Amino acid sequence: MPHPNPHVHLADEIARQLGQLGDKLAILPPHEATQVIARVVDPADGVLAGVTHLMSVSSMFAKVQAERGALPAEVWLALGRASNELDSIGGDLDEHRKTLQYVSDRPNTGPAKPSAPAPLVVRRHR
Repeated sequence: MPHPNPHVHLADEIARQLGQLGDKLAILPPHEATQVIARVVDPADGVLAGVTHLMSVSSMFAKVQAERGALPAEVWLALGRASNELDSIGGDLDEHRKTLQYVSDRPNTGPAKPSAPAPLVVRRHR
């Protein structure tokens, strides 16, 4: 039986598809996985940007509802923090966007020559 609110059904479907994408990403060849990741973190049209926008709108909605007394202020504050954190994460990832795009745009010419292992701990420079 379909959910009476089609928007709840849409949210459920998006969550299901994101789960599928994560499962498939784990088994994709590196070149294809990089293409998917580059799209996910795209600041204009990517999944992360969409989720960040959704959280921002949710926070604005919750603020109005909290002001009316329909929601506790803590809900609004939590949604606002989540929105801000997602925006910050997007900013952190944006500095790597060109690298991801470059790697995903290269034609896949078969197995690459193994490169030297990279250190797993990298100091951030800001």
